[in-house]
Amino acid sequence: MTDDGRRRDGPRLSTPVMLLGGILVTVVVLSLDLATGTAVRLFPLLIFLPAIVSALGEVWQTVLASVWVILVEIVIGLYVGAQTDDVLLAAGFMAVFGTLSALGCRYRVRREEEVHRLRSAAAALQRLIVRPLPLRTADVVVNGLYQPVEEDTMVGGDMYEVAASRHGTRVLIADVQGKGLPAIGTALAVLGSFREAAYREPTLTGVVAALETSVVRQNAFASLTGEPERLVTALVLDIGEGPVVEAVNCGHIAPFVIHDGDAAQADLGEPAVPLGLAALSPAPRKGTRFTFPPGATMLLCTDGVTEARDPRGAFYPLEERLRAYARAPSGGLAARLEADLRGFTRAAPRDDIAILTLRRTEPSP
Repeated sequence: MTDDGRRRDGPRLSTPVMLLGGILVTVVVLSLDLATGTAVRLFPLLIFLPAIVSALGEVWQTVLASVWVILVEIVIGLYVGAQTDDVLLAAGFMAVFGTLSALGCRYRVRREEEVHRLRSAAAALQRLIVRPLPLRTADVVVNGLYQPVEEDTMVGGDMYEVAASRHGTRVLIADVQGKGLPAIGTALAVLGSFREAAYREPTLTGVVAALETSVVRQNAFASLTGEPERLVTALVLDIGEGPVVEAVNCGHIAPFVIHDGDAAQADLGEPAVPLGLAALSPAPRKGTRFTFPPGATMLLCTDGVTEARDPRGAFYPLEERLRAYARAPSGGLAARLEADLRGFTRAAPRDDIAILTLRRTEPSP
């Protein structure tokens, strides 16, 4: 903790451990020194104790370790009959080294506080951009996981959103082509457009048309700055009280429905072109319908799951795994898939991963 009570990231050295460790190291070094009785004394090696504390503890702990080592140096130096000038010189050198250790510790602590502030700001930004799961509407409960592949990044090219509108619950899951900040910029444009259009547009195709416009506008801006144009695969759902769900599939992975101990991928027909390519398609995008009965679980995911490979190059058998999990409790399905995916690939994910599980809201008693 800092003085104002904020928690810092990084190593922390508790006071009891520091005191016990410092005493133990001192006793071991002095015992070896006195036992060997060699002309080369060992107790000056205690000079490294403050440096160790400075890497793990607080500034005051480093200062305390420095004072402790200075006192030990003086007492042992006088005990073994060293010259007074030599003892004072050793104590002075130790004081300088201890001061440098304390300054280094102070710099490390400030850096940890800065990293903590940046991570806190990033976490707050993520909560505003990609809302934490689970999410609940009058129609469904949405759970799952979101895992950007970029190290130290909390938002990636995959995205999802759930909007409870007067037209029903509308769900978006999408995947932006590419990685890095430009892909994140396109993802944010699509998210902002969906959040507005989901409430405004009376039809699902109207929502998708708004998403198409946002991607085209984003690509036009990217071309002015020298960035490549990016496509977005997306699946948009409209879920109401009835068992039938409307979907518009823009080149994305069709949903899986788990029900009565079995799992199958919904038949949405031939997917439409990804967002950003509507001008090249001869036919407009159309909605299709599939059944999502009460008691069933729907799973949506991005290609970070379906295109994951094992060390031999085989793709992850998602539908086979879902059939194996079909008779298990639906809670924690996304976590089980994520753990199984890591075991299958035997490596860290190479692409962003988004997995959503949807269950219909239980009727009020």
